[in-house]
Amino acid sequence: MTDEAMSPLRRRMIEDMTIRKLAPKTQHDYVQRVKDFAAFLNRSPATASKEDVRRYQLHLASSGAHTPKINGTVSALRFFFDVTLDRADLAKQAAFVHEPRKLPVVLSPEEVARLLEAAPSIKYKAALSVAYGAGLRVSEVVALKVSDVDSKRMMLRVEQGKGRKDRHAMLSPQLLELLRDWYRVARPQGWLFPGRDRVNPMTPRQLRRGCEAAAQAAKINKRVTPHTLRHSFATHLLEQNIDIRVIQVLLGHAKLDTTALYTRVATNTLRQVMSPLDRITPLLAKGTEPRHAPPA
Repeated sequence: MTDEAMSPLRRRMIEDMTIRKLAPKTQHDYVQRVKDFAAFLNRSPATASKEDVRRYQLHLASSGAHTPKINGTVSALRFFFDVTLDRADLAKQAAFVHEPRKLPVVLSPEEVARLLEAAPSIKYKAALSVAYGAGLRVSEVVALKVSDVDSKRMMLRVEQGKGRKDRHAMLSPQLLELLRDWYRVARPQGWLFPGRDRVNPMTPRQLRRGCEAAAQAAKINKRVTPHTLRHSFATHLLEQNIDIRVIQVLLGHAKLDTTALYTRVATNTLRQVMSPLDRITPLLAKGTEPRHAPPA
């Protein structure tokens, strides 16, 4: 939309988001959510009342909107009301929805090996290997540049990951060799995994499709995405008895609670724990000797 066609209210909201350095995708999503709210009201969202906000949330819930969409709308409306309109009373009216936390899907090491071998091409095999071998998010994998591969320090530089934070991820010798094979084949310049036009990087959607194709070819019946490989990376490290705080740093988690979720799916670790019942079993065996002869 051109500046001439943009409403002063929308322009002000975009300026407010720019001042606070919100990511371009976040800005786009926030504008779209406020547009949807305005379409529901059939008038300017600046005229909204507390009852309007309540009615809209009821509309989203009753129409079957999923929790991420509802919470994304709440974030957008809270920003719009609190910052752009300076109406904190309306911002409080928009309430987040709590979503029960589900266990992530995790592949076994054998399933990961089959998936990577079934990748549609060496580019997808290398990209999916980065997701598993370094535990990167799909957005972080596709944003890698050739210069981010530091073979001297055996690190991958992740620029502006989730939360707009830079960090380093691990680079294993096997992953480095795979990336070198990919480089010798394609000679990428700039982006490590270029898209079809080579000027832009591979899109997250392209990588997801490549992952789905690999899972299908490998006959893996689980619902597999590139993020499944990140889940598997964390779980397999935990099963190797790597300290959970080290895994937290490798994943780029701000809170340890987020990383602790993997303790619920690390089956090898759970199997190695001795039940307190097993510890007292010898004592029980000794205590079961009859003190008196059993009745005839």
